Amino acid sequence: MDHPLDRPVWRALTSRQRGLALGDGRALRFAPAYGPFGAAADGSEASLAALAALIPAEGGVAVVEAARTPLPPGVAVAQEAELTQMTMAGLAADGGAGGAARFEIVDLGEADAAEMRVLAELTRPGPFSSLTHRLGDFVGVKQAGRLVAMAGERMKPEGFTEVSGVCTHPGSRGRGYAAGLIRVVAGRILARGEIPFLHSYATNLGAIGLYESLGFVVRRPVLMRVVTKAL
Repeated sequence: MDHPLDRPVWRALTSRQRGLALGDGRALRFAPAYGPFGAAADGSEASLAALAALIPAEGGVAVVEAARTPLPPGVAVAQEAELTQMTMAGLAADGGAGGAARFEIVDLGEADAAEMRVLAELTRPGPFSSLTHRLGDFVGVKQAGRLVAMAGERMKPEGFTEVSGVCTHPGSRGRGYAAGLIRVVAGRILARGEIPFLHSYATNLGAIGLYESLGFVVRRPVLMRVVTKAL
């Protein structure tokens, strides 16, 4: 059997996040308001056709898997990127990346949703839709009442939770906000008895180095492909 993180989207949508799924036993995707991620059950013709049926007329479905799986006929690849998948057994003993945060970290909720979306659209940490903030707990840093950094949770295969949505306003970078927020998010995941994991673009060596300093280790490369309907 494949490792759960080899097919994190499918494993999340067939377990802890099945209530957010659209589709059937052949293919599933997150409801669009939560994000664009989807997956076919396998490489059969029926499963691939079911995945193609979940692609919206405008926009696409993001497939994240370890193997270069077949794609449905009649689709186009709008984006393809190699990601580095990392997991954490425990936070770095010295706190990593400068140790404990020296700034206030606050829990974020519905009242912060609009600001979270604006920050995500400005910084592009990855897909962030209108209800992405409801996928898990999010924390942030505010300056003068304005949200300037955040991090939270996204996909939740059984036994694992993804750290995601990590971003800092360009005018507030270099202050250790990302490291402090990741420590809180990952620490809470570990406290629940789950394993934190995350994805980074393989070319983003600076981010990977930060994650390693916090206690994450590289698990394996995975491939992300955003598929759209062919013209």
